[in-house]
Amino acid sequence: MAPELKTSATLGSVFESIDPDNPDFLQLQRIVSKLVPFGTHAGTEITEIGPHRAIVEIPDEPYILNHLRTVHAGAQFLAADIAGACAFVGALASRLSAIDTLVLRDARLSFRKPAIGRIRAIGVIDPSDVATVLAAEGGRRLDVDARALMYDTAGVLVGKVSLDYVCTLAAEA
Repeated sequence: MAPELKTSATLGSVFESIDPDNPDFLQLQRIVSKLVPFGTHAGTEITEIGPHRAIVEIPDEPYILNHLRTVHAGAQFLAADIAGACAFVGALASRLSAIDTLVLRDARLSFRKPAIGRIRAIGVIDPSDVATVLAAEGGRRLDVDARALMYDTAGVLVGKVSLDYVCTLAAEA
């Protein structure tokens, strides 16, 4: 893990430079790209973070393939998880400073077709969960549901992932 991230007490403290009234989504993308070293190691790339979705791509590289020469399920899951977490960051950009933690608790995966080539995972957060987190008082622990749809270079849906996160809010002073 990057040294500057090891000392952070909360997830929200990583985003101190973000203006909650006018979030810079490109800056969010740069910050989040450093949060998951394994994603960098695996070659995932966060290509978009916005208020409504996030996109993470898996490269078309031999080291990502399984023995059938399709994209390994683990790589697909990694991209989906990162896309879901990034969608959370984008959707909650105005409240990031109040977030203590975001942890994946459960996931359900459905691989629809063999994943071949560059894979794009599009993550979204349940809008009602976004509203709940935005309105919640500090010190709460909340469930947040996300989903990621994965597409190949031809735009074919190759996988669906449901992600159940738990988010904790910092206690109010």
